Amino acid sequence: MSLNGPVIYIVPEDTEQVAKAAFPKGNRYLRLRDTFGALFANAEFHALFPREGRPAYDPARLALITIMQFMERLSDEQAADAVRGRIDWKYMLALPLTDPGLDPSVLSEFRTRLLAGQAEHLLFETLLSQFRAAGLLRARGRQRSDSTHVLAAVRALNRLECVGTTLRHALNSLAVVAPDWVLGISSAEWLDRYEPRMEDSRLPESKAERVAQATLIGADGLRVLQALDAAAPPWLRTIPALQTLRRVWLQNYTWAADATLRWRTNDEIPPAGQFVGSPYDVEARYSQKRTTSWVGYKIHLTESCDADLPHLITNVATTPATTSDDAVTATIHESLKVRDLLPSVHLADTGFIDAELLVESEKRYQVDLYGPVRGDYHRQAREGQGFASHDFQIDWAAQHATCPAGAQSINWTPAMDNRTQSVIKIKFSTRDCGRCAHHAQCTDATRRTITVRPQEQHAALVAARARQANAEFKRTYAGRAGIEGTISQAVRRCDVRHARYIGEAKTGLQHLAVAAAINLVRISDWLAERPRATTRHSAFARLYRQAAA
Repeated sequence: MSLNGPVIYIVPEDTEQVAKAAFPKGNRYLRLRDTFGALFANAEFHALFPREGRPAYDPARLALITIMQFMERLSDEQAADAVRGRIDWKYMLALPLTDPGLDPSVLSEFRTRLLAGQAEHLLFETLLSQFRAAGLLRARGRQRSDSTHVLAAVRALNRLECVGTTLRHALNSLAVVAPDWVLGISSAEWLDRYEPRMEDSRLPESKAERVAQATLIGADGLRVLQALDAAAPPWLRTIPALQTLRRVWLQNYTWAADATLRWRTNDEIPPAGQFVGSPYDVEARYSQKRTTSWVGYKIHLTESCDADLPHLITNVATTPATTSDDAVTATIHESLKVRDLLPSVHLADTGFIDAELLVESEKRYQVDLYGPVRGDYHRQAREGQGFASHDFQIDWAAQHATCPAGAQSINWTPAMDNRTQSVIKIKFSTRDCGRCAHHAQCTDATRRTITVRPQEQHAALVAARARQANAEFKRTYAGRAGIEGTISQAVRRCDVRHARYIGEAKTGLQHLAVAAAINLVRISDWLAERPRATTRHSAFARLYRQAAA
């Protein structure tokens, strides 16, 4: 399939006349087309197509259709119908009124081609570059970030369902690619065991019976794996469903002392970040945040928030569900730096901030990472009794600390905390602490130990905690709340919390298309001089605010 599309598109005269007559007061797509023209050019996609072959549907139009379908939460078939039947879409795409549209499968093929060529970023970056050139986006302003959960396009399975479903999936794959071979290694009772879908309601209820069922499924799966290793054609071992079978069996089973397969206890299985929860999406992960638990991914959105410009999404990151927000902060900054879009102030909640990131953001990117930092979780700081670590005077050059009672530390030890971050443990003498009048309030142990970060990080934490105690901080940080409205818009308009596709790469492409769609919507509203929505309040809250006024 080759690329032979035109360099530029001109809206046909009949399409323009009908569209302007149908929408005399304007329309979102007409407004965007009249302001920015085609938005995409075929030349941007040349690397994705061979030089010879039958002509491909113009990728510049496919890119627009892909974004427009997310603007309106349409399936591929619905988007193809919109291209075929809607005047405003034909105007945006510069198509004649008689254009028959395209087959829905073309959109799927286009997404596959983007992923294969690692060009999915074009959907998002191309538009962002044009908006910046038009003066609608600038670097070194203010930006804000937040994340939300994304449900994978698979069922959430418990462990017993997972192993049964994995073996069922492997047998169905073998029935297609190697029917004679799978008949030779299977048993008749497997038909009743693995034909119906694995559902918890049909599985045993007692713990002992469930372990017995898991052991039975494990033996059946082991039979398949041993047959693969013994006499199967080598190419069979490369089938993804069978590779997943082996991986799921390793994480759920081990060998007992009598050399039989044993169902692992919950304490023996891999952590959530490595655990495969479904054979249909091996990259989806289980995670929990407060009262929300899910299997899937996370999306991290960063947007500009300067008052005098439209608020545009500047960065999108799709990660496994188990990825913490602070593990993405540096990635966000690096991505913005590469595209010369770094802010001067980056508003984020506590999840995106730690002491190391405060220092790195300032030194490496000249970005003020602005938000509440984690407090001192030790008893003295929490209860406000005794001496907290900030009450000690630290001499970094001499590597010792002096407590408020005047005693000097005797030990200074660099270490790692439970989050694998660098800390320094400073210990005082048992003799000094034992005779101190403040011993009972200071520590429950025989001597006091304080744990602090390395000097730069410690200073950054102290400064950040001091800053967040004043009223100015609260006023500035209030601007971060607007990103929650962006997530709400992405959820309500584009269904961003549900993955349409299988796997992190395809879900990431979806998220880039969603971000591009939201940016187009916001630019259109900006051009129409539509005011931003304000924070919604309940009727009861409005009543009291009005009464107080």
